[in-house]
Amino acid sequence: MSTVTDDFDQEVATLLAASPLDPGRIDALIEDLIQQGFSHQRDFFSPALIDALLLDLERLEAHDALTSAGIGRLKEHQLATSIRGDAIRWLNRESPAQRVYLQRLDELREQINRALFIGLFEFEAHFARYPPGAFYKRHVDSFQGRANRVISTVTYLNRDWPVDGGGEMVLFESQQQGPDGFDPHAPIRERARVLPEAGTLACFLSDTVPHEVLPTRLPRASIAGWFRRNASVNGVVDPAH
Repeated sequence: MSTVTDDFDQEVATLLAASPLDPGRIDALIEDLIQQGFSHQRDFFSPALIDALLLDLERLEAHDALTSAGIGRLKEHQLATSIRGDAIRWLNRESPAQRVYLQRLDELREQINRALFIGLFEFEAHFARYPPGAFYKRHVDSFQGRANRVISTVTYLNRDWPVDGGGEMVLFESQQQGPDGFDPHAPIRERARVLPEAGTLACFLSDTVPHEVLPTRLPRASIAGWFRRNASVNGVVDPAH
């Protein structure tokens, strides 16, 4: 047992050494969030970490460990294939790649808190695999007034993604939600398209930046995540995912 633990810890240490975050890219990401509410940074993560995460996802797929994604949380959760078509698996630190990735995102959380004073409490994330033809229609990740998800992230794992491969994430101009919540059909201006290229990190404000995933022509791999505030009530921490 100790040998297995030692090997795991050694893999973590090796991957940490091969995947430091670039302070300059962190500064650029934070400045983008301040100025426009979103950022996308190419090559934010090292090839070593991206490759390890993709291998981990492929291992999980081989063991049928992914489940069809739905919409809504807790009691409101439901499958809706007309809205999204990906399969997911929540990260839980079970592999060296997951442990290192979550550690790096926790470091990013600390930097964002230090710069913006917004009290991010924790980070949750899941693998997402989109088969050819899958998409995710325009939506926001958090409802205003009930927002514990504050900043959304997407990390892409796709090596050599072609420009005609589809699967881009489209970010739209910030939109304040009305009394009935977000209107997915309201006219709105596109701000950016993000190719799902390996190593790219996209971040955006969860409750005001609508976004969608266009239909993909190829199998598409990513990690979706959220920096959360502690929306506790009477000392009970609001549960993740």
